[in-house]
Amino acid sequence: MEHLEYQFSRSHEWVKEEDGLTIVGISDFAQNALGDVVFVNLPEVGDEVIAGEAFGDVESVKAVSDLVSPVTGTVAEVNEELLDSPELLNSDPYGSWIIKVENVTDTEDLLSAAAYEEYCETEA
Repeated sequence: MEHLEYQFSRSHEWVKEEDGLTIVGISDFAQNALGDVVFVNLPEVGDEVIAGEAFGDVESVKAVSDLVSPVTGTVAEVNEELLDSPELLNSDPYGSWIIKVENVTDTEDLLSAAAYEEYCETEA
């Protein structure tokens, strides 16, 4: 399995630690299920995100889907590039982060890459 340095939520977001921040994006499974992403609604820097609660949404040709925070914390950065190029979530889901979060808590529900892969097999 690729992406061993990532952890995953059951709502198909990925998490990666980098430079003291927790980076959040959507998994390949999620972008496949969504189809072509045409719009991303992002939170503001300084907003609080809560594990298990929506922090924004993605609009695809199929539907609008909530982005569910895999962790609790404060938004330190948002990926403004997605506002102009939301399709990056399809073309490079692990290279295209959505938000970076600081002061992170509530990480105990995250899955390892292997556990997430098993979870996706039950979802398919």
